[in-house]
Formats: sequence, structure tokens, C-alpha cells
Amino acid sequence: MTKDKVERTISGELWHDFCQTLESAGATILAPGTPDNALDRAEGFRYLTRVLRLALESELENAEPLTPRFQLGTRGDIKLACDNPDSYYLLSTIDSRHEYRIRGRKGTVPYLSVSAYYGGMGSDRSGCSGSLESDQIATDADGNFEITLSAAEHSGNWIQLDPDSHHHQVIARQTYLHRDRERVAELSIERIGEGGAPALDAAAFHDRLLGAANYVKNNVELFAGWSRDFEKFPNEARPLDVSKAQGDPNLFYVQGYWKLEEDEALLLEFVPPECDYWNFQLNNYWIESLDYRDHRVELNNGAARFEADGSVRLVVSSQDPGHPNWIETAHHEHGTMGLRIVKGKQQPSVVQRVVKVGEVPPCSG
Repeated sequence: MTKDKVERTISGELWHDFCQTLESAGATILAPGTPDNALDRAEGFRYLTRVLRLALESELENAEPLTPRFQLGTRGDIKLACDNPDSYYLLSTIDSRHEYRIRGRKGTVPYLSVSAYYGGMGSDRSGCSGSLESDQIATDADGNFEITLSAAEHSGNWIQLDPDSHHHQVIARQTYLHRDRERVAELSIERIGEGGAPALDAAAFHDRLLGAANYVKNNVELFAGWSRDFEKFPNEARPLDVSKAQGDPNLFYVQGYWKLEEDEALLLEFVPPECDYWNFQLNNYWIESLDYRDHRVELNNGAARFEADGSVRLVVSSQDPGHPNWIETAHHEHGTMGLRIVKGKQQPSVVQRVVKVGEVPPCSG
């Protein structure tokens, strides 16, 4: 098999298969039932290019588990799976046959978690093998810490790797309350043991390039399926299990589909549970967060205005109703939406209703 992979790389069969898989991924954007207007189609094909960039970085450029390094995950110009505008994501590929060390120094961002996932998003066998969050990570007086990642148990800060699934991805999530004045932790990762950087192996390259193409295809299909399910219940967010999509194990998710006329507003009213953090955001049909660099498309518990009774009313509309918790649809008539709650004591009941923009109640807080 290794010889076949080398020969396929030399002959160009590998490149042909890579391109064919990408072409087949585009069929998801054109599938019956998906939006066929100009904005959604353009965003859909742009989405493919964004996921491809992320896939090439994670599955190819930074995929050598013998010399791991952290790469920046989703951000303002690469989005996937209801990416959080408040989060700073770092990713690294590792192998459970080795042991690893993460060195870091805590910043001022209030939420930090480091999780190891085996398998891949949408695969038959996948999940989170271990995770640590801020208050579980022992540090010295200056906030410095080390975390060991291995299949065998270790003392101190330790994240377990699944011994039966060699391929793992480490995701470090840091979540801002106030991005303009908080500082993220400094993190680095290294393999423990002998040996330097290997030469590029043609057989390994074969698998990684095809892995990047399949990453695009599988993820685009997975989240398009979510959108189709959400669309059955317009303007209604429901609890969602994201364990198959490398979701943070400390989170509750409530996600759904929204569709509004120009003069309509969607109200979401709930009493936030005791928790470390929550946010609500708008996404497009492809479950990419709307452009938070130029529009206010999300709110968190640090920015939202509360009602006098401690509840929160969020207002989604294309027009500004004059409410402090207005979230703008940013030129979209429909899309998806998500409420995430970090370490909530319970999942809240969210009352959702559509009213005319002129009928939005004022904030009492």
C-alpha cells in the first residue's frame, strides 16, 4: 500500500483524486433545497475556500505529530460550525503513540480550555478523550503552567489521549468577554522524546492531502445537514448535541434557524443560568458567524443589557429598533443562530417570538 501511495503521488493520480473530492464537495452547495439566491450561493462557495484553507493548514501544513505546533483556527476570515466571535482557537495535530507537553502562561481572558479529540468531525468513531479548563490547571505564582498529553496517566496537569485512535487534534479555546482589553494566554506544544523533524514522506503526504479534501467534503456535508434540520423549525432555537462536531464538552448549545421580513424582529427572552459565560450569535445558512468585524452580530454576558428582573431580551432584526441588545442581520434575510453557555448549572428555557420592529419592548434595566 505504501508503494502504491508513493507511485500515485509521483504519477499525479493523488492530485486528480484531491481535485475530484473538492469538486464533489461543491455539490453540497448546489444540493436540492439549499438556497439558490446570489448571496447564499456566493457565501457557500466562499465557505468552501475557507474550509479548504483551514484544512490545508491543519491536515497538511501542520499535520506532522513528531513536530507539533499550534496554528490559528477559525477567525474573521475562516469560519466553521457556529464559530464563536469571542473565541481565540489554537489547533495542533498529535498521535497517541507519543507523549506531548504544552507550556503556557495564563493571560487575562476569563475562559481557557484545552481539549483532545480523537477521530474527526463526522467520523463513525470520534469524541473528546480529555479536557482541562482554567480552574483545573495548576500554575506557579506567575501563571506559568505545563500540561502533559498522553495515553498513560501522568501526575499534575494531564489530558488523556485515546490509545485506540492514534490521530488526535488538540484544541485550545480562549473566550473573551471584552476583546479590546483582554489578553490571551501564551501557549506552545512539543513532543516529549528523542528525534528531530522528519523529511516529507510521499506516502504520508498522500494521506494528508486526501485528508484535507475529505475534511472539506465531510464538514460541509455535516453542517449543511444541520441547516436543513434547523430550517424545519423557523425562528426557533433548540438544544443541540455537538459531541460529534468537536464541541467544547463544558458547553450547552441551543441552535436554530431564523427567517425575517424587513419589518420584523425576532425576540429571544431567557433568564441566564449561573454560568461562566454565554453568548448568542447569528450565522449564515452555512453556519458561519456573520461578519463580526463590521457588524454587531453577537452579544455575550459582558455586553448584554439585562432586564430589571434579571432576564435578558435579545432583538434580531435588519433595522435598529433602538434596543441596547439589538443584533443586526447584516444584509441577510435568513440564516442560523446559536446560544452557547459555558459551565451552566442548567439549560435555560428560551422564549422566542416574532414581532414588528416598531413593537419591540424597551429595556427595563
